[in-house]
Amino acid sequence: MTAREAHDGADATAAASISDNTIDDLRDQVVSLARRYHSLSPANAYEAADQLRLEVERHRDRTQVPFQQQTLMILNGQTAALLAVAAFDLGYFPSARTLARAAAVYGESTRFAPLQAYADGTLAYIAYHSGEANEALSKARRALSYSGLGDIAQRRLQAIVARAHAHIGDVNSARRAIQLSADRGRGVRDELHDEVGGEFGFSEERLAMSNSTTALLMGDAAQAEAEAGRAIALLGQREPDAQSTHVRAGAAADLAFARLLTDNVDGAAEALAPLWEVPAEQRKTGIVVRAARLGRHLARPHYHGALLPSELREQIEEFTRVSPPYRLGPAVALLAIDS
Repeated sequence: MTAREAHDGADATAAASISDNTIDDLRDQVVSLARRYHSLSPANAYEAADQLRLEVERHRDRTQVPFQQQTLMILNGQTAALLAVAAFDLGYFPSARTLARAAAVYGESTRFAPLQAYADGTLAYIAYHSGEANEALSKARRALSYSGLGDIAQRRLQAIVARAHAHIGDVNSARRAIQLSADRGRGVRDELHDEVGGEFGFSEERLAMSNSTTALLMGDAAQAEAEAGRAIALLGQREPDAQSTHVRAGAAADLAFARLLTDNVDGAAEALAPLWEVPAEQRKTGIVVRAARLGRHLARPHYHGALLPSELREQIEEFTRVSPPYRLGPAVALLAIDS
């Protein structure tokens, strides 16, 4: 009787499973979306990630095999993480925070530390864009405490830590974190930031762009200009279809702001050329925040009556006005941009 029951139980479990090929296909779809995220508008990326999330959940309901359940939960977490990034890029900060927390729960439930770290890093930058710099620092430090992270994960998190320190005015700590973010590491890889990569990765040019923004927060125009220029140069070394519009525009805005800090208005106008080329639907929160900061600087009494600063300010107003964070995002996003 015991043998028969065991056999019948095994048959039932085998029937409540899905093909490993199906899981492989879903994994390939997640990897593809992560790697082409940079070429999509945030609205299209959100829609694609949401459809993929529903597909993963549908197959999770069809299997009772523990390993398959585990794998599908990790894929669910990755789609939630991509949804969080897309929501942030659209200016929906509350939704982005909820989705990032969901990704963190999937990472915790599956003991998949890279996903937990990525989600906490996302929560950190949502926090400092929402004016919660101390919360951002707490989340980033927690992410760094996880074991099993590769060098790229460490690079991303140290860049986030540096920005959080800069937001609270701790320049020395910000500089230390920038130095740590530039560390080449020990050649350690993980299954998310390296094996999947794409939006889960953190390229050298993205690091340079991030550090240029941190330098601006610290008031270091020279370092900001150097890092922004480095980001643009590194991006130019990639194949055209691998170049991120977001990184190019973000670095261009930082370069322009660094030049404004030395009152080089002509140089700032020249640096902004790539910004105006960004299609409206591709104007993500990070770009819009940088552009709004430029507009606020150009509105200072120092520039009143000057033709070029006035023209740039008008261009920036139009640029941000038609962006998704302004057209679609709720008040909290506008507050982060305008403050």
